[in-house]
Amino acid sequence: MYLIIKNLLEELDVAVIPLSRKRELDQLSNYINDSLQERDAAQLTFICTHNSRRSHLCQIWAQIAANYYGIDHISCYSGGTEVTAVYPQIINTLEDAGLRIDQNLPLENPNYELAYSDTAPAIPAFSKQFDHEVNPVREFAAIMTCDHASENCPIVPGAEKRISITYLDPKVSDGTPEQKAIYKERSLQIATEMKYVFSNVKPQ
Repeated sequence: MYLIIKNLLEELDVAVIPLSRKRELDQLSNYINDSLQERDAAQLTFICTHNSRRSHLCQIWAQIAANYYGIDHISCYSGGTEVTAVYPQIINTLEDAGLRIDQNLPLENPNYELAYSDTAPAIPAFSKQFDHEVNPVREFAAIMTCDHASENCPIVPGAEKRISITYLDPKVSDGTPEQKAIYKERSLQIATEMKYVFSNVKPQ
């Protein structure tokens, strides 16, 4: 793991997470522990409406947190109920956090490769529906990261567990002087919560 990212994770304080929120996050930790115990692997698909902001932050920080704690056989994915594109400020925010970014075509919905380590595979990031062929079709947890997706997607086919862990949309700051700060705040919140989740996962 790149040192800048490792240092960032070490500085994140999970004690700031309210107890009520920890109870929500514990559902995800429990699912991962159960899945690792049952099949020595866990698949997580983070879902929001456009698969453009929050679901990508969750996917990426969850994968990084698993690596940070040495939890093997964790595969993280993301998807939406609609296809748009990864919002550029998400990429800028993650690059500022220390990830290395490569961008591929097509331009209308770029496929990014986000590297956080020289030894772990880069994380692909592009907007897609939750049932896209790159995502798992069975033996996975569907984590709903926004209220709209949660309300409009009550059933995720193939998911063996559906968990609601929603976040405020940083989109509210788009085009304002606060945009960079708000996206960083949301990214760090998600990174802190994924750190908490995987701190409660038992290595196999």
